[in-house]
Amino acid sequence: MADSTTPARASWSGKLAFVLAAAASAVGLGSMWRFPYLAAKYGGGTFLFVYLVFVFTIGLALLLLETALGRKTGQSSIGAFKAFGKKYSFIGVLMSAVPFIIVPYYCVIGGWVTKYMVGYAVEGPAALADGGDFFSAFISSGSESMAFMLVFMALTYLVVALGVNKGIERANLVMMPLLIVMAAAVAIYALTLPGAMDGLAFYLLPDLSALSPELIIAALGQTFFTLSLAMGIMVTYGSYLKKSTKLTSSVTQIAGTTFGVSLLAGLMIIPATFAALGSGEAVAENSGPSLMFIILPQVFENMGGMATVLGFVFFVLVLFAALTSSISLVETCTSIIADGTKCTRRRALVIVIAFITVMGIIVNMGYSSLSFIQPMGEGSSILDFLDFISNSVMMPIAALLTCIFVGWIIGPKVVIDEVRESAKFKLAGVWTVMVKYIAPVVLVVILVAYVAQTLGLFSM
Repeated sequence: MADSTTPARASWSGKLAFVLAAAASAVGLGSMWRFPYLAAKYGGGTFLFVYLVFVFTIGLALLLLETALGRKTGQSSIGAFKAFGKKYSFIGVLMSAVPFIIVPYYCVIGGWVTKYMVGYAVEGPAALADGGDFFSAFISSGSESMAFMLVFMALTYLVVALGVNKGIERANLVMMPLLIVMAAAVAIYALTLPGAMDGLAFYLLPDLSALSPELIIAALGQTFFTLSLAMGIMVTYGSYLKKSTKLTSSVTQIAGTTFGVSLLAGLMIIPATFAALGSGEAVAENSGPSLMFIILPQVFENMGGMATVLGFVFFVLVLFAALTSSISLVETCTSIIADGTKCTRRRALVIVIAFITVMGIIVNMGYSSLSFIQPMGEGSSILDFLDFISNSVMMPIAALLTCIFVGWIIGPKVVIDEVRESAKFKLAGVWTVMVKYIAPVVLVVILVAYVAQTLGLFSM
């Protein structure tokens, strides 16, 4: 309970607000960008099916765990673990470090998306579809790329500054429905293109011959990435929940929305690029930044009179997706600082803004004046290093420690009792097995695979 010197903790206005906010956090560049090229790379429908299974098993189990932990303690990740003993706070510290590492480089990419949205409106599709020169010139420009990054940051900071109810809830109430409607509209149009049906069949029909250890590991990693697990976000968002909110149905709806938007993103990108490039393999070969910022502008350019409209609408919805995730990351950082230092939310946000902006400038300069810093070998950037450390190392370790903590130290009953405060939990036994046995093994496999891949011992 808050004392006289501690401001009352914010809370969601209702279940819908929480589900939208959590789904909006999960639906970011991971769904709109990373998912389509992974699906193209790993057999289309086969990857889609495996990803679906993982989202509604291990993903759902860990989503419920983190949300319940946040609601039970009423704290962000450091405080949530510390509530069971100071010696466990290091797990929360590790988890809390993840959003502070991710959000600066996320805002750099958000600046790229903002530039392309403006580019379609001002410069036209031909200027952007030049085989990559436009993109290379922009990210290495220094001042221009910095300016667009700061615009993206300012939009994020503004929403967070308005608070949980007036800022985050209202923004998600507008952006999430618009994102889904626009994504559906672009997907429907993409399916009318010549050759798109072949791409649709590739994307939706599983091919068991494509099943491989690499596919399974990639699908597992994508599940963690898209559901915002092990970043402290769901613990923080759970801490804003009222005890009356049903956790089981809420997390199921979050997982369903996240999968649905990932499915839509694939429907937008894979059939259109499949038709333009001729195969899923060709789409996969252009994975990463080149798919969104080089290949897709060329695909749009081939659509004639619709190129400007489609390109603009596409980057508007990618901007919405990026903003909803960056908002959740900044909110999580703010909550961590406020809970840890007992300072006001406003002061915590100022500290977070200063840190993220400075770090974002450094990451952005990694493509211009600091391009000589190549921490992961020739051709790598500061952004690549931060992405690897956060997503491939820290997140699997944080999730593993969380499973061990709940499954073997405090016991699953603590979380089960919290869930049953507001809903029946008929699958508590299955959930317990998932958290104690299955999830830890899976997380160790993911961690080893990612590190081995980086060291060149394993190819994915």
